[in-house]
Amino acid sequence: MDKEIVILLNMGGPNDLSEVKVFLKNMFNDKYILPLKSAFLRSILAWFITAMRQKEASESYKALGGKSPIVGLSKSLCEKLNAAQNRFHFDFAMNYTPPFAKDVFARYKGAKKITFFPLYPHHSQTTVLSSLDDATAAAKMHEISGIKIIEPFYEDESFNEILINDIKKTCVQAGFSSNDTHLIFSAHSLPVSIIKAGDLYEKHINAHVSLLSKSLDFKGIHLAYQSRLGPVEWLGPNISAVLEGLKGQNVLVYPISFCIDCSESDFELDIMFREHASKVGVAKYAVVKAPNDSDGFVNYIIQKCENSC
Repeated sequence: MDKEIVILLNMGGPNDLSEVKVFLKNMFNDKYILPLKSAFLRSILAWFITAMRQKEASESYKALGGKSPIVGLSKSLCEKLNAAQNRFHFDFAMNYTPPFAKDVFARYKGAKKITFFPLYPHHSQTTVLSSLDDATAAAKMHEISGIKIIEPFYEDESFNEILINDIKKTCVQAGFSSNDTHLIFSAHSLPVSIIKAGDLYEKHINAHVSLLSKSLDFKGIHLAYQSRLGPVEWLGPNISAVLEGLKGQNVLVYPISFCIDCSESDFELDIMFREHASKVGVAKYAVVKAPNDSDGFVNYIIQKCENSC
């Protein structure tokens, strides 16, 4: 292949209800998600969590039409990227559900140059490092060399312009005025123990919110966390608690952790926490879509690859 190969990396999500178990099992068997020294103990715990979570998770995906939107959006994004330029060939691989890196990379066996582009703005062992480990192992399996890695990009002005414009646009579309609306940046939570062990995620999230806030004028701007699981201490405050403090207010939510919408944004934020907002007396509630396959994000990725590859 004459074009430079760029692989977009993400966690994945069920393509249908039969993959919910696969998704959960692979995620909780990930040493970066459950950092236990014993692989055997991790596999036992992963089995237990999967058994406990499968029914509830399946119901969530049923509410989204029986699948996560992440694979379809990633496919559309790659199609638009490949149609928009001639230098790069874009493809994508997922960590926990098909298409897996080991299968995707078989198409590029023996390639001498390849770029990994993790679609996570912030660094974390649970996202970026996990995806890169998986992709690197797949590249080695298929004798692919010359690996280039795109680093986390939450500080990029052109990326942040996309987010700022989407937030302002959705605010208007929802019929809100920024001076009487509270903006919540909602990030996927992590156990505090992972942060204390040196993970950069919280630092990057805080810095990102600070950067974006400089270009936004709302009645209030808040950082909240979502998607916690289990009895351990997680990063907070949880978005449910933040919503409870905004009774009678208009609320706009931005999923700051995600470049591609998934169950955490489309189900948790747009369905589950919308219902919670209504119950606690939030006046109006709206959720901003992630960059997804938008023209702005397509142009940003191309620009980023041209400057970095």
